Amino acid sequence: MMRWGRVRSLRHSRLQVILAVAAIATAVALPVVLVSVGGGVSAHELANLQHAGYQIVVSAGGLHGITHAHNYTSQILAVPGVTAASPVLSITIDAFASSGSVAPVLAEGVIPGEFAPTLGPAEAGLFPKQIMLGDPTDSIHFANGTYRGPPTYDVLVSSPYANQYHVATGSQLTLSPVANQTLGTSYNVTGTFGVPPSVLGPTGAFAVLLPLSDLQAMTGFAVGSSVAPDAADTIQVAVTGSVATNPQALDHLRGQVQSLFPYYGVSSLTQEAQQLEAASGVLTGFYLALSSVGLTVGLLFLALVLLRRVEADRRSIGIRRALGVPGRSIAGEILGNGLLLATVGAAAGVVAGYAIVEALAAWASAAVQEAAQLAVFDPLLLGELVAAVIGLSLLASAVATRAALRTEITEALR
Repeated sequence: MMRWGRVRSLRHSRLQVILAVAAIATAVALPVVLVSVGGGVSAHELANLQHAGYQIVVSAGGLHGITHAHNYTSQILAVPGVTAASPVLSITIDAFASSGSVAPVLAEGVIPGEFAPTLGPAEAGLFPKQIMLGDPTDSIHFANGTYRGPPTYDVLVSSPYANQYHVATGSQLTLSPVANQTLGTSYNVTGTFGVPPSVLGPTGAFAVLLPLSDLQAMTGFAVGSSVAPDAADTIQVAVTGSVATNPQALDHLRGQVQSLFPYYGVSSLTQEAQQLEAASGVLTGFYLALSSVGLTVGLLFLALVLLRRVEADRRSIGIRRALGVPGRSIAGEILGNGLLLATVGAAAGVVAGYAIVEALAAWASAAVQEAAQLAVFDPLLLGELVAAVIGLSLLASAVATRAALRTEITEALR
């Protein structure tokens, strides 16, 4: 009977150890997932800002909120230090291939000659060296806001769309603002371009690039529209190298552009990068604060397990103390057990967090996959997290150590 009792006690002790390790591992896995994914997304967005070809953005609230985009572009280009000003209008339309297939595409209307200089090094490599969309200034068809000039009807299509629907350079493509081919206009495909998520987003894999005035006339956002005449979503401004590398000069130029458009938002990428870094730091702190609840529960469970061990070894501790074993030796053993359990649990938590992120990147929904694939596992941050857990485990061990050293020898030997 005693033998069976010892077996049950041993199994119970092992189960407590396993649960303590699992509790700490679970508590560590949560911040690993949150910090790595959140930090990766922030780092990705920051890299996009740092490698963009433009330095200043003019934006407005609402859908296609910038009006009189062509005229505003001319005003911005007159500001000293500005090398390019590219208005961009983004609208979903329908594309009808010659094969008869129809698909929604993200159309971006641009001024060809201004769009190319605002592309970053990585993005520029995805487009042809010359963006063949007819008039580089988009002024012939625009015709001072009358839209009576001859349009070129040229379009560039994204490589995913071209491959999917077998659209080649030189073929015809009908573009329509609605899913009705009879209301569409036939365009000449003059080239293709690549589409990574950093350019047009995951929903823009099927995309087309055409002159700004063409897209405005097609979708009802030309001059004369009661909603937004000569509309654009943003105007991206590129500046000279001497201004781009001088924060004070860039801020001064941003102020000059802002004075032209007091009712629009004008921001520099330097400001956006600083705001993003600050927001990333706040989010990291929030993730760690959120995870502190789980860490607290895990460490409390560890303290309870160590206390249960002290209680189970109460007689053994009393005998050792009666034989003259110093208290520091007993305390060192308990602290060592706590450190071992915390280290194993923290290491298991890091591995579990990494496995969870990899699983999300492979099998989750598209949006979650994209975020998980950007995850960054910072060895320094993960090391600090593990070290913090191991350090806090000393508090849990200290509780058990105090209980062991306060045990009366005579009581323990009864």
